[in-house]
Order: sequence, then C-alpha cells, then structure tokens
Amino acid sequence: MNEMKQPTTENVKFSVIIPAHNEEEYIGKCLDSILEAAKRCEGQVEIIVVLNRCTDQTEEIAKSYNCITIKNNDKNLSKIRNAGARIARGDILVTIDADSRMAPHMLYKADKYLSSGRYIGGGVSGVFDRTSLGIIVSTMALAIPIVLKYGTKSVGIFWCYRKDFEAINGFNEERFMAVDADFASRLEKWGKKNKKRYGTIPFAMITSSRKFDRYGDWFLIKNPETIKAYLNGTNSEQARELYYDYENKHEEK
Repeated sequence: MNEMKQPTTENVKFSVIIPAHNEEEYIGKCLDSILEAAKRCEGQVEIIVVLNRCTDQTEEIAKSYNCITIKNNDKNLSKIRNAGARIARGDILVTIDADSRMAPHMLYKADKYLSSGRYIGGGVSGVFDRTSLGIIVSTMALAIPIVLKYGTKSVGIFWCYRKDFEAINGFNEERFMAVDADFASRLEKWGKKNKKRYGTIPFAMITSSRKFDRYGDWFLIKNPETIKAYLNGTNSEQARELYYDYENKHEEK
C-alpha cells in the first residue's frame, strides 16, 4: 500500500479534500490516483479525509495512507467539504469524492491553469466507470435543466485558490442538493469580477456509477420528482434518502 508523505507547512501547495461516509470499497483507489497525480508535484500535496459518520474501515484506510483525518457528523455535503477546507494549509484547494479517481495530469494542470492568471478555478470533464443507455439518458435528463438554470459549467473535481474559495464562502451550507452546480456558478461569477475564466480540465476524472447501480440506470427517468428536488436544492429529506440515510433504510435488503 502506498503512503502519502505529508508536506511541511512551508511546502504545501495543494490540499485535496475528500468527504467520506463508509467508503472502504472506493477510497483506496481514489487515494492511489491522488498519489499518482502528486508525483508531478512531490512533497507539495496534503490529503484531508473528512470522516462522516463512518462505521466501516474508511478511517483505517485513510490513516494507512498517512492522510490527515477529521470527523464530521453533518448530513450536508457542503458542511462536510467546508470542514476539510477550514483545516487546509495549501494555497490551492481541490475537492474530489471518495468514489472518484483523478487522472495523473489533474494536479499539474490545475497548477498550470491557476498560475497563468487567466483562470479563477474550475472543474473537470470525466466519465463513469461503466455506461449504458439508461445512464446516458438519465444523465441528460438531469443535465439539461441544470444547464438551463446554472449554465454550462464543469463540476466533478473542483480546483481553485483557497483565497477565492473563502471569498465566495465555500460551498453553500443552505443547500442539500445541486451543491456542485451552485458552487460552480458562484465561482464563475467571482471570476468574472476578477476578469478570470472558469476552466475545465479535460479527461481528468473517472467516477463511480454506484447511484445507478443502487437505484437503476433509468431511475431519473422513472422518478422525475427527484430531478425537481435536485434543482430546488433545499429538500433535506430527499437528499438524506439519496445520499445520507440509504444504508439505514436498506440495511436488511
């Protein structure tokens, strides 16, 4: 197993923040991908795993990689991510979900984009670890109204200077869904005020299709009310069912 050598305060450039709720199945691959990406900026990357109500081996795995870990009990992705950002030492913040993997060029490209002075930050383009007609149609059914409401902006893995993250108050803790679209929209607006663009790092992520595995590839087509709740963003009960309380409600299945 690989191990991250944590940089000194003087050397840390990147703080990679991972929210993690019972992610023992996925987090090892996520961490391996970060270590691979960190080879191009060795000694400058810290990894912060925010342990959210974990009852499995997630904490042990994170510590075996020498990650920085903190605990958080909120059922709110924005609060979980923001908790990691508050202890970050890096000038550049990167957020990635535990069931995603970053490409080897991810951190290098983020540094190049930001240091050019042309970008405020941004997201990435990527793919699911599997695909199907149902996943494609469901993704489009959600993407089209999101684009209409928020505009065309990449999400997936976010990257920006910490000072700009703090300037827009991080992730919106009043929202329970569409958190990424909201953050991207506010970061883009902040960039325009500073005459900078919102960027996209291409082919930078592979993410899990586990929500489709869990609910079915056609779930969003069969349940349009979920799309409405996602766009509204403030439906805490819907968010808890989809993201936070699934295991408790389905543990006997």
